[in-house]
Amino acid sequence: MKNRKLPCVPKHILKAHKVNEPGDHRFMAAARLLQALWREERNLPIGNCPDARGGMKEIGSRISEDCGLKGRNFLTQEIAGLAYREYVYQETGALIDEDRLWMNLLSSQPLCFNLFGELKLDDEKANRFFRYLFPDYVASVEGIYFEHSPARGDPDYTGDYTAFDVLVECVTTEGKSGHIAIEVKYTESMAESAARSRARYDELSRLVGLYRDADAAALRASPIQQLWREHMLSRVMVCNGRYDTGRFVVIYPAQNDLCERAVARYRAHLASDDPAVSGFGVLTLETCVEAYRMIGEPDMADALYSRYLDFGRVEQVVFGEVQTGGFTLAGRV
Repeated sequence: MKNRKLPCVPKHILKAHKVNEPGDHRFMAAARLLQALWREERNLPIGNCPDARGGMKEIGSRISEDCGLKGRNFLTQEIAGLAYREYVYQETGALIDEDRLWMNLLSSQPLCFNLFGELKLDDEKANRFFRYLFPDYVASVEGIYFEHSPARGDPDYTGDYTAFDVLVECVTTEGKSGHIAIEVKYTESMAESAARSRARYDELSRLVGLYRDADAAALRASPIQQLWREHMLSRVMVCNGRYDTGRFVVIYPAQNDLCERAVARYRAHLASDDPAVSGFGVLTLETCVEAYRMIGEPDMADALYSRYLDFGRVEQVVFGEVQTGGFTLAGRV
């Protein structure tokens, strides 16, 4: 699509595809519709979720439980098999939600597997992908881990259950042991409740040397408190000698302006904007998809784009219904 701004999808179209959720922000509504279109094109049975009255309702951005347990929330059966294995062998204390993983098309949890699963299954493809995205940092990939924390609850780290969506271990271009800790967002607004205040957070904020003002109240509040905690966890893994070096990277769609604003606010608190110094980086989901294309994997690039980023199809539905008489503009001009 040519316009960066997403359409504000009319309610009658959302209702027609069973994705009219009043609490959705603009990007989320468009993304939910895109997931419904993806499901409909593949004739996947619709799923349901609790409604406001305590019952159940159909919702177009979900697939049925039977369909989900067959791995249809994933782009390939190989990725589905990997997701199942990772679920079975998840780290103690990991927060892998079965419902989100198998049935929720909109969730960023299956997105993590769709985006990075093939790379875990193919070492050489992982090397090409991460070298392309981080040419100044990655020489070779040594391992990829999902929903990972170095030691949940360990006071030598953050003392809580903070974890990364994905952790990539690597050998750096300087021959050092490194990591890329990744947080993946799709429709998130970054407005989740702040974690309970801990003295360890305050201690780490000063210790890691990342911030202009380590005691700033804004670091401890939404929309940036999660980034603060995860970035500190990435840095303390270096301070504790687990790795020689590390980077914390946030990935989100370019058109999710709520994520974009949150990242900009977080960056303003960093003492340095140089990734080599701060260990902080940002990638759009579009850039990651394009990386597959650039390393010679166009089929995966196309599959990811169609599933998560092809908002031109949303525009086609919005304006196609006008053009075909599905919605009259009479009296509205």
